[in-house]
Amino acid sequence: MPGSEPLVDIFFDVLPLLIALLVAGTLIGFLAGLFGIGGGAISVPVFYQLFYVIHISDEVRMPLAVGTSLAVIIPTSLMSARAHFRRGTVDMDLLRLWAAPVIGGVLAGALVARYAEPWIFKTVFVGVAGLNAVKLLAGGEGWRIRDGLPGPGPLRIYGLITGLLSSLMGIGGGAITNLILTLHGVSIHRAVSTGAGMGVLIALPATLGYVFAGWGKPGLPMDATGYVSWLTFAATVPTTLLTTRLGVALAHRLSRRALETAFGLFLLFVSARFLWDLL
Repeated sequence: MPGSEPLVDIFFDVLPLLIALLVAGTLIGFLAGLFGIGGGAISVPVFYQLFYVIHISDEVRMPLAVGTSLAVIIPTSLMSARAHFRRGTVDMDLLRLWAAPVIGGVLAGALVARYAEPWIFKTVFVGVAGLNAVKLLAGGEGWRIRDGLPGPGPLRIYGLITGLLSSLMGIGGGAITNLILTLHGVSIHRAVSTGAGMGVLIALPATLGYVFAGWGKPGLPMDATGYVSWLTFAATVPTTLLTTRLGVALAHRLSRRALETAFGLFLLFVSARFLWDLL
C-alpha cells in the first residue's frame, strides 16, 4: 500500500524510544519507593539522552529534561510518600516547617532556569549527587554535623537550599534531604521516608515554574508546554505507578548499610554520566 513503508520506518524509529521510556518509568517508580526520591536522578539523564536522539537542540535539551522529570515526579512522589507514611516513618512536623521555604527555593530555581546555561544544570547535578554518593559509600563515619536537628531558623535555610537545588536538578529533593538529615544523625530509613514527602512539596510548584521558564523558547518540541514534554510524561508515568510500591517494600526490608550502599552507588553512576558530558 502506498505510504506504508514510511509508516513502518517511523514505527521502527519510535519503537526503541517507547521501550526506553517504559523501562525508564519502571526504574523511576522503583527507585522513588526504594530511595525516597522522586526518580529524577534517573529520569533526567534518560530524558536528556532521549531528546538528543530525537534532535532537540542543545540550548533547551537539559532544561527540557529537568522540567519533564519534575512533572513525572508529581505522581511518583505522591504514591511513594503515601506508602512511606503508612509505615509511620515520615517526619511530618519537619515537612510542615519546610513547606514555605522549600516552595520559595523551588520558584527561585525556576527563575534561574529561564536564563541559565545548560552547563549550570549539569554542574549542580554532579556536585550534589557526587557529594551524597561519597558520603553514603563512606558509611557516614565522620560525616556528621551533630546528633539531632537544629532549630527552626537553620532548618528553614536547609529547606530553601533544598528547594533551589532540587528545582535546578529536576529531582524531588530526596537525595538532598537524605544528605541533610543523615548529617544530623537521623536514621537512613527515616531520612528516605521524609525525602519521599519532600517530593510532594517540590514537584508541582517546580513543574509550573518550568512551564513558565520555557514559555516561548525556540527549539522545543510541539508537545511541550514550556520546558515540559507531555508526550514523554504520558509514556513514562504508567509504569512508574506500577513499581513504586515494590521499591517501598524493599526499602523497609534492607539493612541500613545495604540501603546506604545501594543509594550511594546509584548516585555515583548518575553524577559520572553528567561529569563525562561536562568534560
